[in-house]
Amino acid sequence: MSRLAKAYIRLADGLVNRMGSLAGWITLLLVLVVVYDVVMRYSFQTTTAAIIEIEWHLFSLIFLLGISYGLQHDRHVRVDVFYHRWSPSRQAWVNLLGQALFVLPFAAVLLRSALKFTRNSWLIRETSPNPDGLPAWYVIKGAIA
Repeated sequence: MSRLAKAYIRLADGLVNRMGSLAGWITLLLVLVVVYDVVMRYSFQTTTAAIIEIEWHLFSLIFLLGISYGLQHDRHVRVDVFYHRWSPSRQAWVNLLGQALFVLPFAAVLLRSALKFTRNSWLIRETSPNPDGLPAWYVIKGAIA
């Protein structure tokens, strides 16, 4: 393997690890926001659309940032009926074929539609339809692309 390929792999691995770490911190932030929302809702009978929207925005970021980390560290959900009995070589082939046949085409279709979706959101500076919602939905939609 060339030095350029090794450098690229180190760079990609480092980026994925940083995104995983960021997803972890966002998870902590989400927990704090949900606790705040629950206390306000059940103790003071009040909440806002902005708080609810922040919750789903944070959850979206956790998923978008954390999925690559989960795949890299083999922590994703797998229906493991046969896989655990197979040799490491066969597992590697299944992983390679699964990603080549399913993950990459799905990612390509998702990216293609996400770019159009995100572009339109940024062009109109999309905001929440709720009067007390968040003012810049286009920012979170930008995280998709």
